Amino acid sequence: MKIAFIGGGMMGEAMISGLIRQASAEPAGITVSDVDQGRLRVLAERHGIQGVAENRQAIRGKDIVVLSVKPQVLPEVSDGLRGEIQPGQLVLSIIAGARIETLSQQLGHNCIVRVMPNTPAQIGEGISVWTATTAVNSEQKGMTRAILTALGKEIYVTEEKYIDMATAVSGSGPAYVFLMIEALVDAAVHIGMPREMAMALVLQTMRGSTRIAEVSGKHPAELRNMVTSPGGTTAAGLLRLEEGSLRAILTQAIIAAYEKSKELGKEQK
Repeated sequence: MKIAFIGGGMMGEAMISGLIRQASAEPAGITVSDVDQGRLRVLAERHGIQGVAENRQAIRGKDIVVLSVKPQVLPEVSDGLRGEIQPGQLVLSIIAGARIETLSQQLGHNCIVRVMPNTPAQIGEGISVWTATTAVNSEQKGMTRAILTALGKEIYVTEEKYIDMATAVSGSGPAYVFLMIEALVDAAVHIGMPREMAMALVLQTMRGSTRIAEVSGKHPAELRNMVTSPGGTTAAGLLRLEEGSLRAILTQAIIAAYEKSKELGKEQK
């Protein structure tokens, strides 16, 4: 599998390292293009791949072209690639908000997969939601799954609307979790706990709670009730969270991110 990455940012590098780690692609078969020459040198030294300045040079002879640039530069990148992508090449886009229709029109190409990965892909613990056009054949879908399973788990959807929803939930989700970790640690320090100890307790609590939710098969409410004794400390803490409208705030955050993803899609048309 030969792959070109248009854009060598954080998520692009996460995909590269995952592919090499899982032996899904050889370093010699991976080329990255980026306007930042220093970044290209770092990627080449770190992963043994080839870095080039020209997008058109990067895609030559490749099976898959991964678009991993910022949404704002998509029109410029598309202008440079239009007419250069061969009919048999698969375009895989991880650009937030960029709809398949927009990508197809701007690139003059219809063999496209749209993916929403997330940052835990950097350590092989990500989750990616993806969809594909009818022009994508079964072999190309298999290559897509090989790429995405190198990053963690993957979910295929037949309707593109779920990509914007995933952007709000799993794409932005790590930021919400990191904020909660930060807040819990700061709160522990506030009541007198050493910061290093607080961090260890919070991280393992997050990890263990996520794991038990995954393996138990129980509804989160049931698991929460198992921790909450009548009149106890957990009940007192949960009351304050409910008084602070934690559920409503989280819902509003998801809705805001979802609306922003749709807005980005409209801006790129």
